[in-house]
Amino acid sequence: MHQLLQEKLNQLPGKPGVYLMKDEQGQVIYVGKAINLKNRVRSYFQGPKNMAAKTQALVARIRDLDTIVTDSELEALILECNLIKEHKPRYNIMLRDDKSYPYLKVSLQETFPRLLVTRRLVKDGAKYFGPYSSAGSVRETVNLLRTLFPLRTCTGSDCKQRKRPCLNHHIGRCLAPCTGNVKREEYNKVIKDVIAFLEGKEGQIIERLQAEMMAAAEELHFERAAELRNQLQALERVMEKQKVVSTTMEDQDVIAMARGLTQVCVQIFFIRGGKLIGREHFFLEGTNEMDRSQVITAFVKQYYSRSEYIPPEILLQEPIESSEEENVISQFLKEKRGKRVALVVPKRGKKLQLVEMVAKNALLTVEQQEREEQHKKSRTEEAVVELQSHLHLEELPWRIECFDISNTMGQESVASMVVFEGGAPKRSDYRRFRMRTVEGPNDFASMAEVIERRFSRAREESQAIEKGELDPMSAKFALLPDLVIVDGGKGQLSSAREVMKKLGYAIIPTFGLAKENEWLFHENSSEPVILPRHSKALYLLQRLRDEAHRFAITYHRQLRSQAQLTSILDGIAGIGPKRKTALLQHFGSVKKMSEATVEEMAVVEGMNKELAHKVLQALSSTEKG
Repeated sequence: MHQLLQEKLNQLPGKPGVYLMKDEQGQVIYVGKAINLKNRVRSYFQGPKNMAAKTQALVARIRDLDTIVTDSELEALILECNLIKEHKPRYNIMLRDDKSYPYLKVSLQETFPRLLVTRRLVKDGAKYFGPYSSAGSVRETVNLLRTLFPLRTCTGSDCKQRKRPCLNHHIGRCLAPCTGNVKREEYNKVIKDVIAFLEGKEGQIIERLQAEMMAAAEELHFERAAELRNQLQALERVMEKQKVVSTTMEDQDVIAMARGLTQVCVQIFFIRGGKLIGREHFFLEGTNEMDRSQVITAFVKQYYSRSEYIPPEILLQEPIESSEEENVISQFLKEKRGKRVALVVPKRGKKLQLVEMVAKNALLTVEQQEREEQHKKSRTEEAVVELQSHLHLEELPWRIECFDISNTMGQESVASMVVFEGGAPKRSDYRRFRMRTVEGPNDFASMAEVIERRFSRAREESQAIEKGELDPMSAKFALLPDLVIVDGGKGQLSSAREVMKKLGYAIIPTFGLAKENEWLFHENSSEPVILPRHSKALYLLQRLRDEAHRFAITYHRQLRSQAQLTSILDGIAGIGPKRKTALLQHFGSVKKMSEATVEEMAVVEGMNKELAHKVLQALSSTEKG
């Protein structure tokens, strides 16, 4: 054991908190919580007896650790969830790609609130619903709500005054607050209905609309009564599709899981007022060798740390992994909801039938996912075999790397390296490069530079691995491709091959892919390889090239946007290097920053509402100019 690690183990406090295990490169590979850090962390180093293989693999990679002491185990639980989300540790159970899960946001902090889709939870006074497992399910909900309720869809936190309303108003989809057609109080009634709908309280909306419709009819406001009647009918059609699953008319979430061959699917059903109003499924990573209780426990912690609405009862297929953990989670849910939350594992009756129904759906979902993945895998692998045949390669090109150059008149020249394995993208191995030695729009020299940097790093890492100075698992370039594709014709190919020969990698087959005709060029042939028009091999190469181009263009735009943003921020009094860096890291682009509200910007480290207002004014002036 490393001396530094041993010293930290000797100094561990006997208090509640969170511990972060790190590998040789300083990467966080596991986050855990404990009621007693000293006892819990030391237990990992008591020997491999009765220790799962996954835990043994974790301990073998630990080179350093950090601890954060909290006042209670409840605080530790909240911090643990946040740190798992931030670091995505390799050995934790995680909601797959949880960073990308979308939420619905009702911007209550605005004078006339909007319904937005967002991927960031910010304490800005808005109300959030989610997370949802896919952008598609969010879009369906948004489209339905905009059909049912006349909300504004214009951009901007301030509802800018206009002389004439937009088309949405004319077709009954917006109350046109921008023209003063509706008072704030009247508009906010609609917003309350939207929130009630998202919380599954459609019955309340229908009662109110019925009362308003009758009142409007009695006052001879027949046009208004007809509008309310149409809205009522639309709501009732939606409610007819909702299945009654409980006679107790209570709010519940029902959670169950199913294991597939390679993954775990957790399904959650949302029951509001006894009706099933929706469901979501999530795939979890890092569940190998974890028992079912551990999986359910990890899901409950991570899901409800992000969910804004928590029902009074949560039905679980498996119990929380320990009574101590259940007490902490119950306390956490109670504080977040403001009232007691029951965690129930039903053994009989209607509630057990509900859990079994959810478990059956989870199994169907994971089986469908695996069928689709198997079908996709077989198609992509066929494309790889086909490509080997057309290019007359001795080895199957299982790992293909494609390089592309992007610049605008030679400015901010960048390159991308994308990787496909078995015919499918391996995004964790994508790399991007900013040109260091090339000035001006010189694609040949840029290609030579990026190829040299890629294979020089491969050689350095291979030598370090041989000397025992680098863990192969931590290497980024040591794994070599079976095939290299450079986006471009003979010129780019020649530049790449010259460097590969110099560095000792000439044995790797390399082709240039011409943009115009999608012909492949090889250095030993004057004639191009022309793949059949509708072949799987051609489709694979097109995907590879498009992905390389997309990745390069995205990086190029990001650099240009950051340069523009830096230029704008440099001219604002009170925005120094630290605040500028914080804003760049938080928003990343002019577009995202200009779309932010004062409240959203004010939560960035070092910012306040006054400075946020200055920044948004500067951005607005730049757009107008």
